[in-house]
Amino acid sequence: MSELAKKYDVIIIGGGPAGLSAGIYTARARLSTLLIERAAIGGQIINAGKVENYPGYADGVSGIDLTQAMHQQAEKFGVQTLYDEVIALEINGKDKIVKTPQGDFISKAVIIAGGAERQKLNVPGEAEFTGKGVSYCATCDGAFFRDKTVAVIGGGNAAVTEALELTKFATKVTLIHRRHELRAAKIMEEKLLADKKIEILWDTVVLEVLGDKLVKSIKLRNIVTNKESALDVSGVFVAVGSQPATGYLKGLVTLDAVGAVITNDRLETSVPGIFAAGDIRSGSIRQVVGAAGDGAMAAINVGKYVSG
Repeated sequence: MSELAKKYDVIIIGGGPAGLSAGIYTARARLSTLLIERAAIGGQIINAGKVENYPGYADGVSGIDLTQAMHQQAEKFGVQTLYDEVIALEINGKDKIVKTPQGDFISKAVIIAGGAERQKLNVPGEAEFTGKGVSYCATCDGAFFRDKTVAVIGGGNAAVTEALELTKFATKVTLIHRRHELRAAKIMEEKLLADKKIEILWDTVVLEVLGDKLVKSIKLRNIVTNKESALDVSGVFVAVGSQPATGYLKGLVTLDAVGAVITNDRLETSVPGIFAAGDIRSGSIRQVVGAAGDGAMAAINVGKYVSG
């Protein structure tokens, strides 16, 4: 990759499907584009072993393969990539200044596509045992739990995906959900219920993660009976929702009650020239195809903004 410039037509914050799609469109429009990703290209979708609802893949495609192909396509058209964290976004006249530990980058427009971060349980032992049995990514860490018993916390699509992924390695997977019905898509629920390796504990919450050097068990409470119990597990995979990654945006653009970015029908924020796309946007459907569509729409409107 060539040395990075300091000034661009557009800077895209986030390298998930929304940011990658936006980059393909801005680069094809011959707008100089810098994409900044703080972790791994692809965002949370790389945790999915198989994406079955993205158009064009009748047999499904892994999240990693899908987003790697998007990234290659974006870079083919001229998008430059910087792996760093955005720590602040400032306005200086019409210029947008994106601040990172590697320096400041200036653009005429910004597309915020940083997605969301996995929420924590916030129970005793969770932080202490993160990386020592507590994980937020089955695709990343599942192989460490071969022939062991694990628990997945949550009841939505992410939790079901994690549980199904872990059956490739673990001897038993216990899904722990605080309600008595899942929030996942019905087709995913059907797969989960049909898998003999998976057991569900309904109406149950985690009180504490216990262990020595590694996780050994979790303390549970049934919210209907108030009865407490312990479950011996080697791994705890947390999938209880996500929080928009907008900490650095507070006081700059308008956010909703949960911290997602509010946009108009052009996906422009309360600040002219700053757009938002994907899971970070208020009202997002939180699907890969929706994020890609958001990215394209934001990019097209960025082109109109930059050209005046």
